[in-house]
Amino acid sequence: MRSLKLIALMTLCVLAMASMLLATQNQYGVADTRQVTFNDPIYVGSVLLPAGQYEVKHTMQGETHIMVFKQLHVKSPAEAQVKCTLVPLEKKADQTATFYTHNDKQEHVLNALEFKGDSAKHVF
Repeated sequence: MRSLKLIALMTLCVLAMASMLLATQNQYGVADTRQVTFNDPIYVGSVLLPAGQYEVKHTMQGETHIMVFKQLHVKSPAEAQVKCTLVPLEKKADQTATFYTHNDKQEHVLNALEFKGDSAKHVF
């Protein structure tokens, strides 16, 4: 009887841990919160963010995907929001990657982000 309770408790623990692991990614195959470092200032939408480390949250406003960038480790954090489109990847991303172009002033303009372990790319 005692070993049956132990097996049931262990099964419950395994199920709880599996649920937590699955909860880290949403139905779109991307994590809700990630971190990214920009080595140079970069435009995210219409906002020029300074170089630094950022928390990036993938949120939904109705059917619209929104990425919210908030600078970390500073007194007055810079913030930006931009709409994104999720583009499925053939396989989960092996590494985090930042894709950008340059505007006419040769400033970086963020085009897309891939985060290690996600199954979709965020395109802006």
